Parts: sequence; C-alpha cells; structure tokens
Amino acid sequence: VIAVVIAAGLLIGLLFLLIGSIMEFVLVESLRQEEVTVRQYWGERWRQGARLFGFRLVIGLLVFGSAAVVAVLFLLPVVVETGTGPGPSPGPGGLSIIGFLLLLPIVFVLALVVGLVNGFTTVFVVPIMILEDCGVLAGWRRLWPTITANPWQYLAYAVAGVILNILAGILVAIVVGVAGLVLLIPFGILGALGFFLLTVAELFGIGVLVVVGLLFGLSVLLVIALAQVPVVAYLRYYALLVLGDIESDLDLIPEQRAAVRADEG
Repeated sequence: VIAVVIAAGLLIGLLFLLIGSIMEFVLVESLRQEEVTVRQYWGERWRQGARLFGFRLVIGLLVFGSAAVVAVLFLLPVVVETGTGPGPSPGPGGLSIIGFLLLLPIVFVLALVVGLVNGFTTVFVVPIMILEDCGVLAGWRRLWPTITANPWQYLAYAVAGVILNILAGILVAIVVGVAGLVLLIPFGILGALGFFLLTVAELFGIGVLVVVGLLFGLSVLLVIALAQVPVVAYLRYYALLVLGDIESDLDLIPEQRAAVRADEG
C-alpha cells in the first residue's frame, strides 16, 4: 500500500511538472501577444514544453542524486557504528560527520548552480525557444554567448531577481493573509453552523463541515492565484526586457518595449 501511495504521488508530481513546463510557454506567449488563449498556445508549444519537462527532470534527478549520495555517506557509517554493539568502536560516525561538513560547501555550490540554470532556463531560454522555435539545449547555446559577453548584467539581474522575488512573496503573503481573514468571517459562521448540526444530525453536520472546509480551501487557492498573476507577469516582463536590452536579436516584445520607452520619454 505504501509503495502504491508513493508511486501515485510521484506520478502526480511528474504530471504537475509536465503541465507546469508547458504552461511556461503559454504564459510567455500570453505576455508576448497580450492575449490569453490557453488551448491555442498549448497546441503550438506542448512539444517544447515536453522538452523543458525532460530538462527539468534531469536537473531534479541530479540534485536528488547528489543529496542521496551525501546522505548515504553521512548515515551509513553511523548505522554501522550503532550496529557494532555496546563495546568500543573506532568512531566512523565522527569521521562521517567531518566528511559531511566538508561536502556541505560542494552541495551549496551545486544547489546555487542548479538554481541559476533552472531560473535562467525559465526566464531566458524559454523565450529564446519560442523566438527561434528550438529545443532547450539549442536555446542554451544561443543564450550562452550573451552570458559570457555580458556576465555582470546577468549577475545584476540574478541579484535583482532574488530581491524582487522575496519582496513579491512578502506582498502576496500579506494579500493572501488579509483575504484569508476576511474569508474566515462567512466560512467561520458556516463552520459554526456545521458544529451545531453535529449535535442534531451527526452525519449531516460532518458533511457540512467537509463542504465548508473544501470551499474555504478553494477560495484561498483562488486568492493566491489572483494575487500572483500581476506579480508573475511583472517579473516575466522584467526578464524579457533585460534579455532584449542585452541582445536585441532576442527581443520577444519589441512593441511593449517601445511603449515602455515612450512612457519613459
């Protein structure tokens, strides 16, 4: 049963990763065309989305495999030591802890590199794939010369992107928190009614509580989605503007850029 649950969880996670990868192209196309047409963009870009899914899966397996190796190197000597009995032991657990601490900087650097690769793939390579109708690796081959020629501009974007994402996360959390408190008023009243019904008709009261809980959860998810729409759109437009400023041949939104420049003027 545990194996079935784990397998089902993995399949659902992979399905969401696949859908999310395809929707990256739907999002960028929507920003580019300034029109949301999910079915059309999905039909046009699902193959590229599948390639992005495969790339993300490989990156994820790389991180998971590295973490698993570090965990095995750390835990295995400890397990061996605890299994030697109550007598004295040479202390392989202590050596494993030292090895684990020595490996931590390598794991940190790997996580940083993977995070940059995944982030740049999402915000820069996906637009290049759309613009030049190519795959992930071809998109990276097109992007890489611009990175080596303008490393400080991409580094500045990476730092600014981290700061903007943190601020955006705080803003979304505040909006969701306030909206959640507002939603607690009507749903709290309905929940109190459900608790009252428990004393009268237990099954009916349980049903009411379940429905109220589901509706409250869906309402919160809807608020989260609505709060993230302007934030995600702003961050993606910012990345597209940066890419076009660095390399004009990779400008996916020339009309929007011209409108921004006109407003600034």
